[in-house]
Amino acid sequence: MKKSIKVMLAGLLVAPMLALGISAAAPSVQYASAAQDLTIQNGADSAKGDGQSSNLFGDNGIFKVITNAALFVIGAVSVLMLIYGGIRYTISAGDSKAVTDAKNTILYAIIGIIVALLAYAIVNFVLTSLITQ
Repeated sequence: MKKSIKVMLAGLLVAPMLALGISAAAPSVQYASAAQDLTIQNGADSAKGDGQSSNLFGDNGIFKVITNAALFVIGAVSVLMLIYGGIRYTISAGDSKAVTDAKNTILYAIIGIIVALLAYAIVNFVLTSLITQ
């Protein structure tokens, strides 16, 4: 049993040494403009087909337009639900179940608005980070 553990540990130690030895003996490849070739936009441009937009991450990029439209819809629905909850709260006439339901609608609508705003900020931050790479 102890001998098999020693053999496994020796195998685990030999594998990195072989990998390092092979990488040291292999010729290194030099890129003329490695920093320019490793951006996401350049990769997307090289994979782009005929008739597809080349602007993916810019100010009017496809990703930004789609996410902003989806977040606008989520925010608009949240505002409408906030108004609906306010109307339900107003016409509840003191019924405790109706008041609780209206308060929950208002609470979830406010949470929806906060999530939409945070998602908008995160998406724009990430897309701006991708553009500057």
